[in-house]
Amino acid sequence: MAPVTLNLEADVVELTRDICDIESVSGNEKALADAIEAALSAYPHLEVIRDADAIVARTNLGRDSRVVIAGHIDTVPVANNLPVQLLSMEREQVLYGRGTVDMKAGVAVQLKLAATVAEPNVDVTWIFYDHEEVEASKNGLGRLSRNRPDLLQANFAVLCEPTSAQVEGGCNGTMRVDLTFRGVKAHSARPWMGKNAIHGAAKALTILANYQPAEIDVDGLVYRESLNAVLISGGIATNVIPDEAVVTVNYRFAPSKSGAEAEAHLREVFAGFELVVTDVAEGARPGLDRPEAAAFVAATKTEARPKYGWTDVARFSELGVPAVNYGPGDPSKAHADDEAVPCSQIYACESGLRSWLTVG
Repeated sequence: MAPVTLNLEADVVELTRDICDIESVSGNEKALADAIEAALSAYPHLEVIRDADAIVARTNLGRDSRVVIAGHIDTVPVANNLPVQLLSMEREQVLYGRGTVDMKAGVAVQLKLAATVAEPNVDVTWIFYDHEEVEASKNGLGRLSRNRPDLLQANFAVLCEPTSAQVEGGCNGTMRVDLTFRGVKAHSARPWMGKNAIHGAAKALTILANYQPAEIDVDGLVYRESLNAVLISGGIATNVIPDEAVVTVNYRFAPSKSGAEAEAHLREVFAGFELVVTDVAEGARPGLDRPEAAAFVAATKTEARPKYGWTDVARFSELGVPAVNYGPGDPSKAHADDEAVPCSQIYACESGLRSWLTVG
């Protein structure tokens, strides 16, 4: 297939459409990565670096501050929703199709600004990375943090994930634990000869049902925590008293807590139970006390709110870089077959980021 040429100075909605129509399901990002690399390399104010299918473009103007603006270029599988269509829905022009929300509209905004803002008021590192929609071990931003951590160093970062063009600061951390309950097998006609492990889980389920999640202020944003049973398993047959049951619990914790502190809290809540941590991802502070963050919120003319779900902003937080989420599209439409982004939100994000990078 012939290489695709991108016009980074086109209308940002048209640019969104163009990059969405380059199918880039996770693992198949090369064609889009090639097009992005070729397009950005045409601009002398940018240093362009490639790591596998991640493209980094940065200014080196000697500014006092550096920011990172990042977005992933892969999507979940196509569901008969390419090529992209421009539709009128409820008095709003929308782009309909795979990747429009998650998150090629945000990537298009990045590309347009990377090309057209040659002398930003801060140095900017633009990152376009691969493999976000699959297991974390393949994540392109994670790979960059291992291979070239220097490329992620900054005073502040913006991840252009969909937020309906509102600023969402940082993100909650997430932890999953398994609570295991032991019993003794017996025939269900003679249950007194055994011990029912599923019944043993009742106390933990009662704790979960009565748990009052905390609301914690972090850098001026109030993060609501949550603790929920998300899976339960046990038993081998309908006529056997089960000798083992497992309840999987998901804890979403405020970014002021470390993973170790989150685990300590769960061990206190479930004192006396057999508990094993199976997965943990640290949260990210929004850093709204930083001057770069204050200027960003002002430029976007929005009111910052907390991000409850986990996003890749946490990878910046691991490196000591506070970060926010800001991009076009309703996140509830991400991955949906009817994925669609309002054009007005694409323009709003382009305007907000341009103002932030050029005012002052």
